[in-house]
Amino acid sequence: MAAGTLIPFEELRAGDHVKVTQRVKVGLKVWTTAVTGTVERTERRREGLAVKRNFDDKAFADLIVLKKDGPAGEETTLALDEFTRIERV
Repeated sequence: MAAGTLIPFEELRAGDHVKVTQRVKVGLKVWTTAVTGTVERTERRREGLAVKRNFDDKAFADLIVLKKDGPAGEETTLALDEFTRIERV
């Protein structure tokens, strides 16, 4: 795969160097934010929603734990949605 190609969440592996771009919307304002780093792990986590739901109505979120580029080597957890773009760099 060429650098900069969009990849699906299911193809991410630990050690992949990626750029994740997300769209943020608050009220009428919309902006994008991007983070670059190395994938530590991916997971599908069950959500504990704040609304009463049927006991068998399960909601999940796809997450990427990323070690950010830079001298500090910070870790961040990204929750993915339909506006998230993942690219290999």
